Amino acid sequence: MDDYELSAGVGRTKINLSARYMGDDLVVLIHNEQAHIGAVAIADYDHEKDRVSISVVTRLGHKDDAVAQKAAYRIGKHMKKPVCVIAGIHLDKVTEEEIKQIVGNSDKLVIRLLQEPCKTQRDTRRTKVDNDSH
Repeated sequence: MDDYELSAGVGRTKINLSARYMGDDLVVLIHNEQAHIGAVAIADYDHEKDRVSISVVTRLGHKDDAVAQKAAYRIGKHMKKPVCVIAGIHLDKVTEEEIKQIVGNSDKLVIRLLQEPCKTQRDTRRTKVDNDSH
């Protein structure tokens, strides 16, 4: 299996993305240092209608569904294959500005994942990118 690890941001708003193929499907984890399962989003691509259907499960009291759903949709639409995104980002006493940075860093990581040429076709390379400042 291929593993991909990316990170964006620094300090309290640093976010990590890990991706691994499970057969031809892709499992993506988006988290910070306090990783957990906050929400799970599954994207299923319909080749006949060129659309993505998303199913989301969110744990009680968690708000990770926004990150998981958006990421699953973007990755599934781009890759045209099933994708499972598990998001778990926890930050005590988080501010509105930190939430914006966390969401922005999550978006950056998804874009970077999709820009990697080996993501759309399985490859034996391992990609690691550390600390994109934000």
